Amino acid sequence: MIGHHAERMSTLPRNGIYAITDGQPHRLLARTEQALAGGVAMIQYRDLGDDHPRRFAEATALAVLCARYGRPLIIDHDIALAQAVGAAGVHLGQAEGDPAAARAVLGSQSIVGMSCYASTELAVAAARAGASYVSFGAFFPSPTKPQAGRARLELLRQTATLGIARVAIGGITPDNGRSLVDAGADFIATVSAVFGAHDTRAAAANLAALFTA
Repeated sequence: MIGHHAERMSTLPRNGIYAITDGQPHRLLARTEQALAGGVAMIQYRDLGDDHPRRFAEATALAVLCARYGRPLIIDHDIALAQAVGAAGVHLGQAEGDPAAARAVLGSQSIVGMSCYASTELAVAAARAGASYVSFGAFFPSPTKPQAGRARLELLRQTATLGIARVAIGGITPDNGRSLVDAGADFIATVSAVFGAHDTRAAAANLAALFTA
């Protein structure tokens, strides 16, 4: 059942807010549902813990929830978990494999994203390797990754002809997100601006409005 639904959700949306979970199990499902109700385009399950049964249970519940809202669920770095719960795809760092290897496990239509930090060269390589999207950042000081290197707006303009979606991440708010959309970001990814907000649904809606204004 989960796999059937997830397969239908495996098309990358055109643009929007890409909400990344914050590793807080006690509020994960409630906050994610509020984010989806607020209009986010995709959800990424990011949990770096080693409690595999908990991670499987959470990802399974998220897959069902995302399917109900018609939004893709992406699993951060864990291809086996993405396969096990029927997620739409996986997000990989540079050291975690390549799109072809992920799709050999998840299926040819799966969404595979690649972190490219502040590098045009890495983005070109990822696009050639068949990535569905690349992510760049941090564009602004990030409360989630305060030591992250910085990417410049010019990077989005320089990769306009890349041919795949580009995700901007890092310290993004409704106030500074407009500059990223104007520079060409297809998606804005955030952890704290959605999952750290007092009103998750309203925060998601405010950010989503950047793509409709």
